[in-house]
Amino acid sequence: MARAIWNGAVIAESDDIVVVEGNSYFPRESVNDEYVKSSDMHSTCPWKGKASYLTLDENGQQNEDAAWFYPDPKSRAMPIKDRVAFWRGVTVEG
Repeated sequence: MARAIWNGAVIAESDDIVVVEGNSYFPRESVNDEYVKSSDMHSTCPWKGKASYLTLDENGQQNEDAAWFYPDPKSRAMPIKDRVAFWRGVTVEG
């Protein structure tokens, strides 16, 4: 079981992880919506497509754009469709 932890809270937990370029992608439904909110941030990867971001909010502290996902990935990146990865101080265990 893999867990994404930030500020002492379990942000996501699943045994269904896809690893791409060293990043663990969790199923979207495994992410605790209590701790995430939408962000206006976007970036583009040449082979994965356009990424959207989420900001973490836990106990009054925010971690801007600390999670990302590809809502409509390019064909080579379809295994990470509807999955969320983390960075910026989020620890992935397991």
